[in-house]
Amino acid sequence: MVSVTRRLLLLALLLPALSAIAQSAGREAEVKIKAAFLYKFGDFVEWPPSALERSGGRFTIGVLGADDIAAELERVVAERTIKGRPVSVRRIRRGDSLANLHMLFVGRSESLRLGEIMSATDGQPVLTVTETENALASGSMINFIAVDDKVRFDVALAPAGRGQLKISARLLAVARKVVAA
Repeated sequence: MVSVTRRLLLLALLLPALSAIAQSAGREAEVKIKAAFLYKFGDFVEWPPSALERSGGRFTIGVLGADDIAAELERVVAERTIKGRPVSVRRIRRGDSLANLHMLFVGRSESLRLGEIMSATDGQPVLTVTETENALASGSMINFIAVDDKVRFDVALAPAGRGQLKISARLLAVARKVVAA
């Protein structure tokens, strides 16, 4: 029989590993949820016809600073459509053009450049989605947040309006917070 002291020592050694596994599983679930949301957002936003026409028949989602989300999103959108168009995921790197995107997800690793990125898309028909605290103040249209270990999102209508995007009332109804101005 293993002594109590030995059990406690073993538990103390295993706790960091178990915590890392739990955090990894939590991040994995978060990535899957965010990728699913990104795909579904396309059903609840109306783009101007000219924005859909210029893309060569595809609906393009750009992902910057979140390769794990890009990989999951590629899996989610495989052989699916948004607005009747096949979906492609484009991994964006610093300095890449943001042209011909319909949606841009900016990961938290780009939080220091968020204002610059949002300025580059301001007034364009590109749905910007982020996961950074106070991102709506920087010009993001939709921002993911964690509330009680759940992925929720806030919506800012002003930047969407400047981009000539109309966000469905059905999407606004499930948002945690909607900022009108």
